[in-house]
Formats: sequence, structure tokens, C-alpha cells
Amino acid sequence: MTMTADAGQTGLGHAEAGRAAPNTAAPIAKAPLLSPALRRRLSAIGWGLVSLSLFAGLWEALWFFGMLNPLLLPPPHLFLSDIPGTLKFFDRSNRIGSVASGVGVWPLLFTMGSTTLRVLVGLTLGFTCGVAVGAAIHYVKLLRNLLLPTILLLAPISPVAWLPVAIFVFGIGDVPAIFLVFITVFFAIVLSTGAQIESVPKNYIHVARIMGASQRQTFWKVILPAILPSLFMTLRLNLFAAWMVVLIAETVGVGTGLGQITSMARSTFNAKLVFFTMAIIGLLGFLSDFALRQVQHKMLWWVAPNQGAAR
Repeated sequence: MTMTADAGQTGLGHAEAGRAAPNTAAPIAKAPLLSPALRRRLSAIGWGLVSLSLFAGLWEALWFFGMLNPLLLPPPHLFLSDIPGTLKFFDRSNRIGSVASGVGVWPLLFTMGSTTLRVLVGLTLGFTCGVAVGAAIHYVKLLRNLLLPTILLLAPISPVAWLPVAIFVFGIGDVPAIFLVFITVFFAIVLSTGAQIESVPKNYIHVARIMGASQRQTFWKVILPAILPSLFMTLRLNLFAAWMVVLIAETVGVGTGLGQITSMARSTFNAKLVFFTMAIIGLLGFLSDFALRQVQHKMLWWVAPNQGAAR
């Protein structure tokens, strides 16, 4: 009886100690307000604004100290101060030098859309045709012997040199500009496709054959996913060249677009219009590169980002 009573008292003592002990459990960690991806994006936007501010500030400082001629190199506050007057030069008609009757916002968007559409169509055709021809040359020996020497002969020719040929063949209109963008991308993608197919590890192909995949299935399921990251990088590198050649084509062979506006501004010595159009071109180039990177991220979902050399 004594042992039982002692045990009961001991158990009661433990229970009271448990009730009296403070709650030492670790507090639940609160989730961060911003996700890591959102923080990285906001950081990129912030640094982009800082970079543009430094560039514009340096430009304004050079003008302020009298080191730039405002008639030839107007600073941003000058060519952005009269936007309604500048927008009047953007007209939807094909008459060079025509002036819009309204404020010109919709004609500006139409002009931007026309140039962007030409770049987009040319890039799409050049990329798809380049991959198809590059793969065909790699797998079909007869096509390789017939086409590869000619491609190697034509690839070094500047796309600008093709402009007279495009006008002779296709006439005046959208097609010459699209053709120049196509040429800019096509040869680079053809040569890159063949080189990337040859660099695919043999182990990938051996595993696919062991699992019973046909040659067509091996290409679509193994080889093409392996070479797409490098092909997208080649496409990005040629994106800005495509913007350059489409502006040249619009200057000569189209009659509308941002290239035509730039040519008209240069002919009339309208420096404000020149730099305003250059700013629009730079913005569209930046947005097109951003859109291409988003497409690359969505299509190449199996490629982990930020896996390169440590910075």
C-alpha cells in the first residue's frame, strides 16, 4: 500500500509538473510575403530601371554641360517633351511624309504592330524551315551532298545584300521584309541544327533503341528535346539582327513601318523623331526578347534555370 500511494503521488507530481511547464514548442515559421521568383523578377525590374536612369542621366548631364548639340543629339527630355507633335508623323497611309490628322496614337500602334509582325513571321518561318532542312541534311546523305555546299556558300552573305533580290522577286510590300528576316535566321539555324544533332550523346540514342524506339520516335522524343536549348539560344542571338534587317527593308522595300519613319526623319533632319523612333524600336526589341525567353521557359520546362557557372 505504501508503494502504491508513493507511485500515485509521483504520477500526480509529474502531471502537475507537465501542466506547470511552459510551452517550449518552436513557433510556426511564417511564409515570406514574396516568393523567390517574384523577388527575382522585381529585382530585375529594379536594376533595369536603375540602368536606364543612369544612361538617361548621363545623356542629360552631357547636354547640361554643353557637350552635346541639342539639334543633333537631343536629350530624352527634349524628344519626349512634344509627344503629340511627334505622333502626327505616324500615319496609316503609305504616303511617305504624310501627317496624321489626330494625335496619332492608333497609327503609332499600327506601325509598331506591322514591324513586329514582320519580325515574328520571319523568325517563325526561318526557325521551322531551318530545323527541318538541317535535320534532313543530317539524315539524308543525298540532300547533304546536294545542299550543304550551296548553304555554306550563301550563309556568309549579309542579309542586307539580299534586299535587291527580294524586291526583284517579291516586289514592294511586306514580303521582302519578311524574307530578309527569314534569311537572317534560316542559315544559322540550319548549320546549328546539324552541329547540335551530331553532339547529342550516343548514350541517349542507345537507350532509346534498347527501349524499342523507331528512328522517328528517337528524333522527336530524344534528339529534338536535346538540341532545342541550343537552337533557342541561336534564335535569340539572331533576334536583334532580325530587327536590324527589317528596319532596312522597311526603309526601301515596304513603305510603312518604323524603318520608313526613321528614314523620313533622317531625310528631314528631324532629330526628335529619330530618337523617339529609336526608343520605340529598342522597347520592342526588349519586349520581343523577353517574350522569346518566356516561350523558351515554357517549352523547355525540363531545363533547370541558373545551372551555369557560379557568378
